[in-house]
Amino acid sequence: MSNDQPTALNLPQADPLPDHIAKYFSICDEKLGFVPNVLRAYAFDPAKLDAFSTMYNDLMLAESGLSKLEREMIAVVVSSINKCFYCLTAHGQAVRALSGDPILGEQLVMNWRAADLTERQMAMLTFVEKATKASCEIAETDRSALRTAGFNDRDIWDISAVMGFFNMTNRMASATDMRPNDEYHALDR
Repeated sequence: MSNDQPTALNLPQADPLPDHIAKYFSICDEKLGFVPNVLRAYAFDPAKLDAFSTMYNDLMLAESGLSKLEREMIAVVVSSINKCFYCLTAHGQAVRALSGDPILGEQLVMNWRAADLTERQMAMLTFVEKATKASCEIAETDRSALRTAGFNDRDIWDISAVMGFFNMTNRMASATDMRPNDEYHALDR
């Protein structure tokens, strides 16, 4: 998608972008070769973009008992349940990149149970699926299953936080017709 096409609702970016956002976009362009459309979509309001990127970076990149791959797997499974085109495309690519497996991302998109997963990953994704589909049905037995699989209470918090974040972002992306950058489709195949 070219930079002049809308990435969601046709909201104009702040003009000019504040220096810290222009720098952030420059870093994205340098590391990825493009600025993710989700960031461009939020750029109409620098405070909203700052809040979004701060939360995303904390959940997906900060220290955690969950690996970056596990966090991306959560993003894909939640997005698969919610049928979020943007996040399935972007985070499916991240799963391919982090796992080195071009098939895993697609398995998680289509049916995560078809993937060759560890018992730990199966327990994590079973919890994530249930919490996404019917959060009010989560009970202590569900958290106990995670503990049995090797997760501690901090890990359960992180699983829940990543799951909750992507449930929110899926709804924002779908509601605003946010589209993934075309570049994501060909990466790490």
